[in-house]
Amino acid sequence: MSQIDRKLPIGIQTFEKIRDDNYLYVDKTALIYQLASTSTPYFLSRPRRFGKSLLISTFKSYFEGRKDLFEGLAIENLETQWINHPVLHLDLNAEKYDSAERLNGILIRHLNIWEDTWGKEDRETTPTDRFSGVIRRAYEKTGRGVVVLIDEYDKPLLQTLLNEPLLEEYRRILKSFYGVLKSADQYLRFVFLTGVTKFAQVSVFSDLNQLQDISMRMQYATICGITKEELVKTFTPELQQVSEFNEMSFEETVEKMTRQYDGYHFCENTEGLFNPFSILNAFAGLKLDNYWFQTGTPTYLVNLLKESDYDLRLLIDGVEVTNEAFTEYRADSQNPLPMIYQSGYLTIKGYDKEFKLYTLAFPNDEVRYGFLNFLVPYYSRVTNDETGFLITHFVKELRAGDVPSFLERLKAFFAGIPYELNDQTERYYQSIFYVVFRLMGQFVETEVRSARGRADAVVKTKDRIYVFEFKLNGTVEEAMQQIEEKGYLEPYTKDPRVKVKVAVDFSKEKRNINQYLVKD
Repeated sequence: MSQIDRKLPIGIQTFEKIRDDNYLYVDKTALIYQLASTSTPYFLSRPRRFGKSLLISTFKSYFEGRKDLFEGLAIENLETQWINHPVLHLDLNAEKYDSAERLNGILIRHLNIWEDTWGKEDRETTPTDRFSGVIRRAYEKTGRGVVVLIDEYDKPLLQTLLNEPLLEEYRRILKSFYGVLKSADQYLRFVFLTGVTKFAQVSVFSDLNQLQDISMRMQYATICGITKEELVKTFTPELQQVSEFNEMSFEETVEKMTRQYDGYHFCENTEGLFNPFSILNAFAGLKLDNYWFQTGTPTYLVNLLKESDYDLRLLIDGVEVTNEAFTEYRADSQNPLPMIYQSGYLTIKGYDKEFKLYTLAFPNDEVRYGFLNFLVPYYSRVTNDETGFLITHFVKELRAGDVPSFLERLKAFFAGIPYELNDQTERYYQSIFYVVFRLMGQFVETEVRSARGRADAVVKTKDRIYVFEFKLNGTVEEAMQQIEEKGYLEPYTKDPRVKVKVAVDFSKEKRNINQYLVKD
């Protein structure tokens, strides 16, 4: 296999380093110029590891007038002045926020650095006063508008979602600090904030009514992430190398990467976006694994789902909602959708223009199977490693036509659920069945019921088509009768594979499979 001498910017979030050290760069500078040409304060929400920090760094280099870093990029033909502005860059990303003192200490550390350049007045004692003073002096000393760039503004809030007293203290601190951006408007040239969530409903932004949220603006939908056109244009040698290593054609590689990493939409009717972190790691490792999901899924998302008794099947099949239902975070455990969407586990997959309804669903296979696999331990206490083992054996048993072994293994799975998790609703057990069959879809073709009048689950292997019907506190005879009377196998009449009907009775009292019946 041929080797290529090109540098992938994995983990590098500094634009200057990427350009100086000749790393590959997907050119977003035309969009950056479009934004920077205005003086409007902006906010952009995107999932973690989606290029927000690099975007902030690129703005920093641009407003510092670093024309040398932009040679050969789109902005070179757009910008003519390259003015050096004072830039205040606040990065809240790589810190642990376990106390109010910790948050204040990080703000003070940045203020100390800025004051070393722009000076300090003794009467400025609070972080808010000092921030306001730095902005004013930077403007007065240079005669140029100040640029404020805040990366991951919400990181302290996200780390304390389950600690309401500390969360409230962080809200107070950040509301006061960010509020300076409104009072100092006359001294500012440009303001840009990034984060995962928009906490408009918890007062953090209540004083920033001039802030423009471009998270769902069509013209900026692709400012972070990689389009398919950009993927092929920028990374053709890497795609060819992955193709050779995995013994696939170039077209097959692009198609498989599309299923695995593409599919993010942050506005209706826009092209899909690839996750840049996953793409770069796939090129480095030459394998199409689950890279983004392995970097850590916040446990508060699962806790939020469990507390709300949210029907997981809606998330798995796609849920139709209004704009207000998912764009702003609300401290309401009954609606986990905003946090799940803004964290990147759901994305826009459809839009009903007449009724203004959005369909949210998993963006791609990496997120779909990674999320489902992550859920299982929280709903059953089965570890991630054990989940993979179980799903593998489930698939092998059905491929071999061994339905009894499959169902006995499923019984053992339910029997292993600790007693304290057993006092749950019917939806809880239905969701576990649903997740198990969806996870099997990595290896065999599966369909799980999403509309009335279809079998609970259909699994297709090379030699067989299985139709499953589950009854909660019913009988296997009733389940089998439903399969036959409803004609669940009729769509597969012309398919030469063996048809297998599987009826299952699940007892809520036993918290497990009670009986099952199998017919060819």
